[in-house]
Amino acid sequence: MVFFTFILTLQLLSSQDYISMRTEMVEEQIIKRGITHSATIDALKTVPRHLFVPSDLQIYAYHDRPLPIGHNQTISQPYIVAYMTEMLNLKSSDKVLEIGTGSGYQAAVLSKIVKEVYTIEIVPQLGKQAETTFKNNNYTNIGCRIGDGYHGWEEHHPFDAIIITAAPLQVPEKLLNQLKEGGQLIAPIEKNGQQYLTLYTKTKNKIKTKQLIAVRFVPFTRHKD
Repeated sequence: MVFFTFILTLQLLSSQDYISMRTEMVEEQIIKRGITHSATIDALKTVPRHLFVPSDLQIYAYHDRPLPIGHNQTISQPYIVAYMTEMLNLKSSDKVLEIGTGSGYQAAVLSKIVKEVYTIEIVPQLGKQAETTFKNNNYTNIGCRIGDGYHGWEEHHPFDAIIITAAPLQVPEKLLNQLKEGGQLIAPIEKNGQQYLTLYTKTKNKIKTKQLIAVRFVPFTRHKD
């Protein structure tokens, strides 16, 4: 009976239902928790998160939690997407590199704020699926690549901002080198068994770092040499 009710609920959800769920998500999970960057809020109101999760989980797309997307990867909790985006203080003219495309949701949010987004995914199935979702939903300012994000995307640097959505022990120097002077990079960094979002700001003479909130992300993976 419970299973039947679940299937019936899935069948009855309409576009308007998802819009209502998305609006409530932004009000309750994003704005009430202190996110104030208007472009970030507008992007989360606009991007249909349910299109970036498996069909059997779409009913949960606007819940306050991460969701599995296959291949031992997840789509991040909506608040974390908003928080990481806000901390980069993005402008409409910016060019952003994302390491770890995953479902494509974070890239889609970024694409509503900045001029260009370049995103790299190491898992081919996820990278191809995300690219298909972008094409089917008219996200035309996102460039996709399947590969090892450790190396960044040299052809399109320098970047105004870089966002890493998996947890390394430290940020690869190659990525910092591809950041513009004055640019920022945000990543979950593992330290003493705990992960913390860390904000890196590139100045003329050094890299400034600021430890932010505790988080939990999947590990940063690499191709074996």
